[in-house]
Amino acid sequence: MGSETRAEFGGSAEQSRLVGPVLERFRNVRRIAVLRGGGLGDLMFALPAVEALRATYPEAAITLLGTPLSAALLKDRPGPISRAEILPYAEGVRPGVPDAAAVEEFFTGMVREKFDLAVQLHGGGRNSNPFLLRLEARHTVGSRTADAAALERTIPYVYYQHEVFRALEVVGLAGAEPQSLEPRLEVTPEETAAATERLGGTAPLVGIHPGATDPRRRWPASSFAAVAALAAGDGSRVVVVGDDGDAAAADEIVRLALASAPGTDIRSLAGKLSLGELTGVLEACAVLVGNDSGPRHLAQAVGTPTVGIYWIGNVINAGALGRTLHRVHLSWVTVCPVCGVDVTQVGWTAERCEHDDSLVHAVRPADVYEDVRELTATSLLLRGR
Repeated sequence: MGSETRAEFGGSAEQSRLVGPVLERFRNVRRIAVLRGGGLGDLMFALPAVEALRATYPEAAITLLGTPLSAALLKDRPGPISRAEILPYAEGVRPGVPDAAAVEEFFTGMVREKFDLAVQLHGGGRNSNPFLLRLEARHTVGSRTADAAALERTIPYVYYQHEVFRALEVVGLAGAEPQSLEPRLEVTPEETAAATERLGGTAPLVGIHPGATDPRRRWPASSFAAVAALAAGDGSRVVVVGDDGDAAAADEIVRLALASAPGTDIRSLAGKLSLGELTGVLEACAVLVGNDSGPRHLAQAVGTPTVGIYWIGNVINAGALGRTLHRVHLSWVTVCPVCGVDVTQVGWTAERCEHDDSLVHAVRPADVYEDVRELTATSLLLRGR
């Protein structure tokens, strides 16, 4: 390891056998803050890193600085995170109209916590590193682009890297060795009971989630409907899930699927489930089919097999690592189908074009259903049914 890299890391390093260098642990760490905003998937990507911190600093209280969604999901849930604090609206940290008074109130309260270690798992650091530094923690670690503020120990932010590995490399700077490479989330008995009441029935349950934050990551409703019809025709129950924004697509999927498989059990619960109920429903599924989206990542975290529809760039950053329980179907499109602009640089070094046409529309429903069928059987075997 060269002298420049050692200086960047801020100390000597031992090479981890799993991912990245692991540096010397900090001493007397009793309070840890972890900055990770974003959606459900972003939180799931951070969980293995938080597990590593918990194992390394077992006496420390770990506070997640996140979104209302994260706070709601983690409330009263067993796991490595002690509590969640909701971030104020701030540029590049939590989207919304910034409120200077709320930001100052947030930092006043957080500085009083006297964090020993603050961990930045929120991107390249242009906005998140200055935000983290305002916590006034004794030690800081994170990733950074060349133009981002420096922390005590940093790794370079390289866009095309799996987010789980990126987060694990960051906490390795604090001496934390990986405990797992996949997110894990414990489902509560109340969530399981709520899902059972919602769902009824005993046939295998195939879940479908048609949403994604970026519309270019969305597989067409007609393709999801074809999979739903095939699953229902083979005797499975099918449930489409999502938030209010997914309800129209979910209704279209149900309509098209029932037209192909009349009299079967295909329905939508999109926009009708609380976050806890969604968690329980995802656990109840034999398999979930979805785009690169939060519910797919949440399903994986609660132990449900998944079939994901991915654009090739997204699978690098967010695809499931294993293939025994998780399958991915890739679109190899590299240019916008409308204007021809190179989409492989979007979010990294180039501005996004204005077109929202799907980059994954060419993925074939018959191929997806083959994995659904196989994983349904695998899931039932693992669950002793």
